[in-house]
Amino acid sequence: MTQDNDRHRTDTSRWSLVVHRVSQTSAEIWVGTLFTSMQRPLKARVRIADPAGAKRTFNIGRDQWLRPFPKTHRKNPSKPVSCTDKDGLQRFYALRKFTGLKPDTRYTVEFQRFTDFGGKLCWQTVNEARLETLPRRLPAQGQRPFTIALASCFYDNKDGGRAAAAYRALYDRGPLATRPHITCMTGDQVYLDIGFDSLSPVASELRDRVADDYARHWRSLGSIFTRGGTWMLPDDHEYWNDYPYYDLPIPTLFALKLPSVRKAWKQAAQDGVRNVQRSAVVETLELGNDLSVCFADVRSYRGKARGEHVMMHPDSFPKLLSWARGLRSPGVLVISQPLIVRQEGQERILVSFKEQYRQLLEALGHSGHDVVVLSGDVHFGRIASSELGPKGGRLIEIVSSPLSNLTGLPGFSTATPELKPKHFPPKAATPAGWTREPVRYSRDFTVGTKPAAFFSGYPAARTKEHFMTVSFTRTPAAGVRLSAQSWLVREPRGTKKLPAKGFTRAFTAKLA
Repeated sequence: MTQDNDRHRTDTSRWSLVVHRVSQTSAEIWVGTLFTSMQRPLKARVRIADPAGAKRTFNIGRDQWLRPFPKTHRKNPSKPVSCTDKDGLQRFYALRKFTGLKPDTRYTVEFQRFTDFGGKLCWQTVNEARLETLPRRLPAQGQRPFTIALASCFYDNKDGGRAAAAYRALYDRGPLATRPHITCMTGDQVYLDIGFDSLSPVASELRDRVADDYARHWRSLGSIFTRGGTWMLPDDHEYWNDYPYYDLPIPTLFALKLPSVRKAWKQAAQDGVRNVQRSAVVETLELGNDLSVCFADVRSYRGKARGEHVMMHPDSFPKLLSWARGLRSPGVLVISQPLIVRQEGQERILVSFKEQYRQLLEALGHSGHDVVVLSGDVHFGRIASSELGPKGGRLIEIVSSPLSNLTGLPGFSTATPELKPKHFPPKAATPAGWTREPVRYSRDFTVGTKPAAFFSGYPAARTKEHFMTVSFTRTPAAGVRLSAQSWLVREPRGTKKLPAKGFTRAFTAKLA
């Protein structure tokens, strides 16, 4: 074994390193590859180093790798499956959690394999990352804010690495006040149901198609996943359009009528969400007593339960309600679909599940604290606000979509910013004792659009590709200051090639 200074570095992106959730004292690291051309190392390791250079290491033996997309005929789909030498070409990953870290500290991470390089055995660094542990509480006004990056809806066809490059530029070289600590990906990180070949009747082909799409998209998004902790929530295209329902008249989804196809596709998609995206059903983090954040998967567990259609299984939904009702400070709810949106077409949105939607609004309004909703899905970017029940709280909803637009025939499924609905909540799901209030919009806080360019692959007018940053500081008096800005990923500016701002001015608000 050689010393670290003898190692050879590579910038290959077929090796993935993803920083998943971080806390004040821990970080969860995902390493491996989703490409079948890469071989399991005899030895590998993940190393984390603090600013002083002190390092900690997790070793990974050849028999410790897991399969992200194992064969579908297994009794317990949620149980991790180990790789074996009989598997042949395979994708593989390992998950390691570092604990005992220092709060509010920047760390570097290396993913290394032990290999023969030019006849010499050495440690080769195949990918690297940076992360910051969370501060114990919100920074005071005048200090660097706690910042969340928000993005959704990524289709890699004509992206050309621009989304990741824009994010990397802001994270590495942007103004300190807008550099993200963590990232929230709120759905459609992959589009598994695009194309007439997406639903093969052969189970192994279905599984490989899903895995190949993840490999391609994860390669394109790599510079986002290696910069700060990333929380990923799935929406329907991690499964299929309007999942779990399959009654829409879409030709590419007709094969879902076959139970065998639907079962194989669902299990492969669930493997991607569970093993690659690492999505939790309901998860919370706290920044002291200043801000409470909740991540909720309102897509994966939709269906009929106990006689009614639900957005979340009744066993998990009370945890979300309990978080909302128990707020002792402003809250941030991260979900994959907006609450303030009008019904269009036959696809289900959150208000389609009227009873749980109404219960969620009641819980969000219970404490009287302001709640910021971070969301995506709708292919436009905008900020809207309204009253949140009779106790004085406000709902501020920030929607960021898309990170990269659909192309070709699917490109007709684009959108431009909507300043609707005019009132909130919807009539059909207004809680008892609430009045419907006007929704406040501003053109200053909507992301601009591009015209159709059919022969370049974009057949309809569309919202400019973007992501947002949402920053929080505590004010001298009680309360939290919010600031939000959008960033256009395909319009780099200046010598630093930072993404252009999508809003004419930053959105600001004081939260109570």
